[in-house]
Amino acid sequence: MNLKDTTLYRFLIVLLALASIPALFGGVMEPDGALYASMSKNIILFKDWFNLYGRGADWLDKPHLTFWISAASFKIFGISSFAYKLPSFLIGLLGSWYVFKLAKDIYTEKTGLISALIFLSALHIITSTFDVRAEIYITTFTLASIYHFYKAHKNSFWHVVAGAFFAACAILIKGIFVLIPVFAGFIIYWLFTKQYKQLLNPKWYIAILLIFVFITPELYSLYTQFDLHPEKIVFDRTGVSGLKFFFWDSQFGRFFNNGPIKGKGDISFFLHTTLWAFLPWSILFYAAVVNLFKKKNRANLPPESIMIWASAAVTFLIFSLSKFQLPHYILIIFPQFSIITALYLQQLEGKTFKVFFTVQNVVLALVFTLLLVIWFLFGFDKAYLVMFVILGGAVITFTYLKGKTLKTLVGRSAMLSVTLSLFLAVFFYPALLKYQSGMHAGNWLKENYPAAKPAVLNYIDAFSFDFYAPGEVKYLHNYADLDKSKNQKDLVIYVSETELPKLKAEYNAEVLKTFEYFHITKLTGKFLNAKTRPQVLEHFYLVKVH
Repeated sequence: MNLKDTTLYRFLIVLLALASIPALFGGVMEPDGALYASMSKNIILFKDWFNLYGRGADWLDKPHLTFWISAASFKIFGISSFAYKLPSFLIGLLGSWYVFKLAKDIYTEKTGLISALIFLSALHIITSTFDVRAEIYITTFTLASIYHFYKAHKNSFWHVVAGAFFAACAILIKGIFVLIPVFAGFIIYWLFTKQYKQLLNPKWYIAILLIFVFITPELYSLYTQFDLHPEKIVFDRTGVSGLKFFFWDSQFGRFFNNGPIKGKGDISFFLHTTLWAFLPWSILFYAAVVNLFKKKNRANLPPESIMIWASAAVTFLIFSLSKFQLPHYILIIFPQFSIITALYLQQLEGKTFKVFFTVQNVVLALVFTLLLVIWFLFGFDKAYLVMFVILGGAVITFTYLKGKTLKTLVGRSAMLSVTLSLFLAVFFYPALLKYQSGMHAGNWLKENYPAAKPAVLNYIDAFSFDFYAPGEVKYLHNYADLDKSKNQKDLVIYVSETELPKLKAEYNAEVLKTFEYFHITKLTGKFLNAKTRPQVLEHFYLVKVH
């Protein structure tokens, strides 16, 4: 392939974006994606943009902006999985543009293009296009804020405003902890370069003031839904302050593990998470980090590089020390990872380059082999087509791009990610979603019984049913709730297998439809193997009480 380096990188960026489009037309996955989609649906159903409801009750966990964005898309395109996923896809592309802009402005255009390419082709970015949560929003908004504050160094007031706006958007997605990756890099950069006056520069205090101005819609929403109503039961207790939760419990409470939502921290968690989440670049990234510890390798880099390293390092350390850890948190510093890796790739030469060129080819070959193993075991409907995509991707990756050059290394890695993106979005995830019973139950109800009044009995995690079923889904938390509602016309209940005997014996329940279920975000070997899959499947039912 005889293309100029930068032309090839642009082509691959476009190809990666195009390969992500099929993900927009797949279903919404449980748990988080379907929960957020159902809550956004409630905003439209209840015509209430200030109060959040999930699982049939007042909901206090993440701030509102994720749901406002999805609900706005529902307003424009109607309530659908496509409308839910589209904003995240577009904002993800915006994030890649900011990766390019930041790396280009500090380094070179070529560094910017490679950084954007690495960002878009990282495995967890690819999977996040299908399994849409809040992290792509946080990643883009945080990076946009860093970029505009970096430009504000050049004394442009409008960049101060833009930086504050995007920082506020990130807060409205996740909470005030996102200010750490935004400002930590700058503060450490100023200290290392002895720009102490920047710490007292009025524009940064104006930025902080603007951030608080921009988050006032969130503060108003929390105050009116919770602080004005201490009688509401939240986290199994009354007197819960939405404002206190926003500023303390949701952030510091999780970090110190003394808030209402607890976890079990492992200091090595994000080290091994990065290993798979940042594929196919993770080994190169770890080598790049080790390389930065040698002073001579930092000598020719602009001093602003400190800002990028420090932002990533401080955030990674805080995540690792936190007691509440989830894999998708690491996405927030993928832009910095991408830039660090892109810089290292361009420094490689001689024997070192040959070693990593070989290592990267081995990584690519192992991933293609893993895809073939999954293909062999899973039992896809269009098995030969799936195999054709995997093998076709492998052939293009290893034969179309030849020679031991940087262009070949980057191009082959990106082509693996294109193949991965198509495999996941077109074949693998749709095959998994066959076992997301709530989605199929909701769709069946919508098509066959549109007048139904849907409900869920003794099960609070029916997020996809909540989203796909027609209208509002009522949550019946016990049989006393069912007794109050059983005479409602067109009541149809979504229940697990454990509830069925009692419903049949005591409520003369009629089974309308049976659905197979598996927790598809916690895959096991038995589930992936078509021969043993029936052993691990559960069943859910749509029933009508007579």
